[in-house]
Amino acid sequence: VRGRDAGKALDRLSANAVDGEAGAITYTQWLDERGNLRADLTVTKLADDRFLVVATDTAHRRVESILQRAAADAHAFVHDATGAHAQLNVQGPLSRALLQRVTTADMSNEAFPFRAARLIDIGFAVVLCVRITYLGELGYELYVPTEQAVHVHDRLMAAGADLGVRHAGLKALASLRMEKGYRDYGHDIDNTDDPLMAGFNFAIDWDHDFVGRDALQPLRGVTPASRLVSVLCLDPEPLMYHAEVLRRDGEEVGYVRAASYGHTLGGAVGLAMVSGDVSTGDWTVEINGAQYPAKVSLRPFYDPTNARIKA
Repeated sequence: VRGRDAGKALDRLSANAVDGEAGAITYTQWLDERGNLRADLTVTKLADDRFLVVATDTAHRRVESILQRAAADAHAFVHDATGAHAQLNVQGPLSRALLQRVTTADMSNEAFPFRAARLIDIGFAVVLCVRITYLGELGYELYVPTEQAVHVHDRLMAAGADLGVRHAGLKALASLRMEKGYRDYGHDIDNTDDPLMAGFNFAIDWDHDFVGRDALQPLRGVTPASRLVSVLCLDPEPLMYHAEVLRRDGEEVGYVRAASYGHTLGGAVGLAMVSGDVSTGDWTVEINGAQYPAKVSLRPFYDPTNARIKA
């Protein structure tokens, strides 16, 4: 998104403030006038008049159409750059060490903090490197010119051979993001949820005007009737997938919206929408007709203080 009004238009769409300092990525939601979710994405400010909006593949066209309407009456121009870039994710405790081997840029925590976005060199390519994660570990997203993607990939794999670098698929991603409680729009959150019940309080900047703010204001500071929580099955054997019923003190209070096996936590883990008090009671989850003890939390079970991603 380019133009002198690009930041203003994106700020108006975004519940979080996205038009701050250049060289930073912001996680945010876009809402409708009722205050419900209609997109979950990131906005990276590259310059005062240039931004990169990244959404999931399933929300691609929807986000583009929302942007086009928002830019219609502003000096802002929307261009779909999807085909111009490949995205390579370098994630894990050794990701900084790997990237430092292949670039002349300073990748230290001081020079390249969490949420920073910089152009760096990798081999013959100039790559947009964004320090962000969808896995809950120290990590980086690389936006590589499409024609140089294989070159950058091969450099990374060769440089990281002794570090144990390996490919990981979507099932690994699903497991890790569930342990961290990261949401996926259209899967475990949707347009029937508002950001407060979905747990996005941290991603709302109330000091700026955004679509849906007026509808949310009366709900501010009020405990939602239903909330999205992390749920962990305390028995390591059964699996959770979707729609398993949660009970508090024997009473049905919600269901699992999405789940996977948490290999770090040692049990099935997921996100569930539940009603009432989540801080008390004996919890169980029904899996294949049997009741298993469970634990629920408003905070992620894995690294709730984000110490690892900011290391």
